[in-house]
Amino acid sequence: MSVRVFAAIDIPDDVAARLIALQKGVPGASWRPRENLHLTLRFFGEIPEDAARDLDAELGQEADGAAPFEIALKGAGSFGKDDPHTIYIGVAPSEPLRRLAADLERAARRAGLKPETRKYAPHVTLAYLRGGVDLGRVQSFEQRCALFETPAWRVDRFFLYSSWLRRGEPSLYRIEAEYPLGGSVAPGPGPGAAQIS
Repeated sequence: MSVRVFAAIDIPDDVAARLIALQKGVPGASWRPRENLHLTLRFFGEIPEDAARDLDAELGQEADGAAPFEIALKGAGSFGKDDPHTIYIGVAPSEPLRRLAADLERAARRAGLKPETRKYAPHVTLAYLRGGVDLGRVQSFEQRCALFETPAWRVDRFFLYSSWLRRGEPSLYRIEAEYPLGGSVAPGPGPGAAQIS
C-alpha cells in the first residue's frame, strides 16, 4: 500500500480569508477551497507506507533542529508562461523558510526518496487552470495582486499531509503528522488527523 504525501505550513484563518477574497476575475479558474490553502515545503509524491514511516522520523529530526520564524505572503504570479496552469500568491523572501525546505529535502533523501529536481519556489496555490483560460485575464489578475501583502505570522510547526485525488473535485488533504519546530509544545493533531504508524 502507498500514500501520496507532502509537507506544508498551514495558513492562518485571517490570512486565508484575504486569499479567498482574491479569488475572482479569471473565468474558468478552479479556485482552491479554504481547506486546501497551504504553503508546500516539499511534495514527496506517492510512496510506500514503510517509506512514509521512515520519512516521518526524519522530518521529526529536522523539526527539532529548526527554530520558529515569521513569514508573510507577497505578490502574485502564475506558472506555465504563455499557457498558464496555476495562479499563486508569492511569499516574501525568507531565509529561514528556504533553510527549512532544504532541510526537508535532505530528510527525504535520508528516507530513500528521489531528489527533487525543481528549484524550490515558495507559493500558495490559489487556482488551477484548464486549457482555454484567457491569458489576458490571468495577467490582469497578476497585475491586480502585484502589491498584495499580508502581515507576517509566526511559523512554529509544519505538517505532513496525505493527498487523495477526487474526480471533478479538489483533492482531499488530511493531516497525518505534526512537527513542532525546535521542540515547541504541540497541541496535538487537528480533527481527523492520525499519526503515521
